[in-house]
Amino acid sequence: MEESVNKTHTESVGDKEILYSKAIKAGKRIYYLDVKKNLKNDLFLAITESKKVQSKDGSQMSFEKHKIFLYKEDFDKFITGMSDVIDYIKRNNNPEEEEGSFNSESIEDSQEELQEIKINIDF
Repeated sequence: MEESVNKTHTESVGDKEILYSKAIKAGKRIYYLDVKKNLKNDLFLAITESKKVQSKDGSQMSFEKHKIFLYKEDFDKFITGMSDVIDYIKRNNNPEEEEGSFNSESIEDSQEELQEIKINIDF
């Protein structure tokens, strides 16, 4: 990922209030991690993927957005699942490694990265 930007602010959007935001620029995509508060004052994480899309004739540019909402009671399960999937990809994405072997160093790196994410979104 190329660049990330942190913002701490309060912005009302409909019934949800943005308390903290981080934008991660990654090529043609931008990932937004927004901490929001709903009407019941519960905090949650909204993850948005925004991607530039050009019309078929090339005359118009627009953005395609996809969102997921992650609630604090699901953080541990989400991080565990994300760590497992990242580890699988890292183990199986290197054609030089033998099938069935894994690099414990890459697993530790993934877990450290996810721990940092957990620290940043843990309430």
